[in-house]
Amino acid sequence: MNVKKSLDRPVPKHAASTADSYKWWALSCTSLGMLLVATNSGTLIIALPDLERALGTSLLELVWVILAYMISSTVLVLTAGRLSDLFGRKQAFVAAFVIFGLASLGAGFATGGTSLIIWRIIQGVGGAFIFANGPALVTDAFPKERLGFAMGTNAMVAAVGLILGPVLGGALVAISWQWVFWFNVPLTIIGAVWSAVVLRELAVRDAQRGLDIAGTLTFVVGLTGLVYAISRGGLESWTEMPVVVGFILAAILLPLFVLIERHGRAPMLDLSIFANRLFAAATGAAFINGLSRFALMFIFVFYYQGAQGDDPITAGLKLAPMAIGMLISSPLAGVWADRHGSRALAAGGMLVTAAGLALMTTMEPQSSYWESGTWLALVGIGSGMFNSPNTAAMMGTVPADRRGVASGARTVLQNTGAVISIAFVMAAVTNGIPKPVLFKIFSGLATGLSDAQLRPFIENMHNALWVLAVISLIGAGVSMMRPKHVKGQADDYNVADDVEEAILEEVRAVP
Repeated sequence: MNVKKSLDRPVPKHAASTADSYKWWALSCTSLGMLLVATNSGTLIIALPDLERALGTSLLELVWVILAYMISSTVLVLTAGRLSDLFGRKQAFVAAFVIFGLASLGAGFATGGTSLIIWRIIQGVGGAFIFANGPALVTDAFPKERLGFAMGTNAMVAAVGLILGPVLGGALVAISWQWVFWFNVPLTIIGAVWSAVVLRELAVRDAQRGLDIAGTLTFVVGLTGLVYAISRGGLESWTEMPVVVGFILAAILLPLFVLIERHGRAPMLDLSIFANRLFAAATGAAFINGLSRFALMFIFVFYYQGAQGDDPITAGLKLAPMAIGMLISSPLAGVWADRHGSRALAAGGMLVTAAGLALMTTMEPQSSYWESGTWLALVGIGSGMFNSPNTAAMMGTVPADRRGVASGARTVLQNTGAVISIAFVMAAVTNGIPKPVLFKIFSGLATGLSDAQLRPFIENMHNALWVLAVISLIGAGVSMMRPKHVKGQADDYNVADDVEEAILEEVRAVP
């Protein structure tokens, strides 16, 4: 058959109708994936005190229930995208639901902290494939002029999950901590079956083979060593051999990772995009944002359930203002940045975040909720002000064919900052506190503690918040160092892209 003639033929009406309806079926699959990972994030963090009581985990194991998922999903998201390009996105997306579901089932049967951490690593693998393939499947299915709407729909579904997650987690914990994981299983079965039936393989598979195995392994071992050393050093001793070894591994392997990426044939993280000064500065600010803010959920779970003695459902409701503040300010900031530029607004968002963090240092165990809720909302507003304009600067300054690489780089660096942030906060808030007191606070049994016994925890929390506030101020300075963002630098840039990215990055970087 003559190929040119076949391409010139008009598309039959029934075929066009089928193609038009397919994009909505594909969107239903990717939205289900976003709902799964977003809701799962909030449900687990609320359950941490119950997990410690039920499994008898150490504090180090407890924090690694969070960090293990974050590290695996962060490091593997670029590799997952690459594998999907090579072997097919539909198969990868179906497999992602299966992996996530099996890991959730196994996590519910965990009998100790170590086995739970292993299941969380596997869960992170499934999460990485969902994050890598969701936007790609939507892009394959939707025409360019409707892509912003489709991405925004995914983001709104994820936003609903972010708000519902902590409340749902509180309700599930009231039944049993296992259901924090098992509630994922029916969702993953539905997602896997629905995706297998509905999705099509529209993209042409990449003929250029190659995976950056050396870069991926170097980065995961180096980052794990660094985070393990920080988290264990704060709890035990900075001179312990495992802590020293962790720092040595990080000092050797993370610089080696940079060398591998500079000279590799198919690098995990393409460092050439950082030659653009605007992109480099905006990415640096994203890393600092992750470092300064993403430990807050971790702090407040133990402040509410530990120091204030709230039950899980109440604590989940109390966490909502930060997500709501972000969801309100993100779209408004994205529109404003699209019209007026992003530099000043991104810096302003970091300043608002710094102010909220500083005001949190006034909180005491008896503080009323209007204080903590107001400061959480303020940090959420600042985060939304920063995320959308900063994403606009990053994605608007690179050509369209480099946006996948740019988005992956931003995800890796911001989530790396988030992982280090949680490890640092864990080390800071536990410093010098007697182990029996720590156990009661972190297992939600602190109602019998006196103000004098709680005082070291509150003071450590204040010190950590001051450090995070200073880091936010540095982020504001970094945001102002970049050249002024010029509207229209990328031909088909759309403000909906940064609204979607701003919300989805919240999902990616929440445990």
